[in-house]
Amino acid sequence: MTVTTVAVVGLSSVIFSQPIHANTVNELQDKQTKIEQERSEVKEKLSKADAEIADILFDLKEINEEIVKVDEALKANQEMLKQAKKDVEKTEEEIAELEEEIAELEEKIEARFDILKQRVTSYQKSGGNIGFLEVLFGSKNFGDFISRASAVTKITNSDTDLIKEQEEDKAEVEKKQAKVEEKLAEQKEAKVELEGMEALILDQQAENEASKKKLEKKEKQLASLKSDLEDQDSSLATLESEIRRDILRATTQVASSSNGATSSGNDLTVLSDDGGDSGAPATVKANGNVSTAITAGNPYLGTPYRWAGKSPSGFDCSGFVSWAFGQAGISIPSSTAGLSGTSTKVSYSDIQPGDLVFFNTYKTNGHVGIYVGNGQFIGSQNSTGLAYADMTSGYWKDKFSGHVRRVK
Repeated sequence: MTVTTVAVVGLSSVIFSQPIHANTVNELQDKQTKIEQERSEVKEKLSKADAEIADILFDLKEINEEIVKVDEALKANQEMLKQAKKDVEKTEEEIAELEEEIAELEEKIEARFDILKQRVTSYQKSGGNIGFLEVLFGSKNFGDFISRASAVTKITNSDTDLIKEQEEDKAEVEKKQAKVEEKLAEQKEAKVELEGMEALILDQQAENEASKKKLEKKEKQLASLKSDLEDQDSSLATLESEIRRDILRATTQVASSSNGATSSGNDLTVLSDDGGDSGAPATVKANGNVSTAITAGNPYLGTPYRWAGKSPSGFDCSGFVSWAFGQAGISIPSSTAGLSGTSTKVSYSDIQPGDLVFFNTYKTNGHVGIYVGNGQFIGSQNSTGLAYADMTSGYWKDKFSGHVRRVK
């Protein structure tokens, strides 16, 4: 783009320091075509960049939603871990209580064992052959007999109860120990599962953050590319406007050189765009002050488009048309809606220079310009600023509906 700009600007300085020839106009038109092609390529790249940015923004939205979900899952899991820790503490307390109970049972078992052990020892010391009957028959009287019988019964029952309690407590110890081991296993399993779940969520969280950073980096790169492309398009638009002015100046000088004089009176010289190879201007007739309105914009070709603009500092389409006719002392509305109903509607077959032509762009009669002859009109376009445009082919032909109005 820079090379093109330097070449064309350099060419312009050379052209207008020497007599103008028809082939110079052709060269300028070639340059104009190349710039238009380059602008078209830039706009295509801009469109692709916009599409990629839109896709990235959509992906970022999905990633952000996923991050929110993962964060919520992580919070929930952390709450579960807190609860699990409380459960662990509770289990540890239960285990401690069970261990105390086991210890108490073991003390009782040990005490009973000592009692039984002492009885067996005493029995052995007495010879080991004194039976309960001998104890009973050794009574001095019936009362002593009853007492001894009761004592024997108690001893026998006590031994039986001790043995029974001993067995029951041993079974209870085994049961409590099994319960302790079960709770320890459950505690360990729950902890491993929750820690594994947290690790998985953290991995997913890290992956989402990495994807987000990657997308944000790509978005910044595309935004930078888009900014560069917009700068290129702006520079090319400025250059294109300058070349349009140069072409107009060149064709005017060529006409002066060929005819020995410039157009006078009501004659208006405009660039022919009829497909001929000469690039020579065509002369058309305009009535009264209308010719002033037609040519009023020539010194300001290339003025940037500005919304609601109505002066050479910036025009929109209807603002320029109203201003141009104002230079001819003719007051007309400054909105497309107002202009579309002003003066007299005429057939396109009867169109004359100075007539208003309307185009259906973003809405019916959304754009307006001043017809200058030979299928061309002058107007302020948002893509080129104030410039001449061809309405017999391409975009403007497609948008032209045949609506023409004549200002009187």
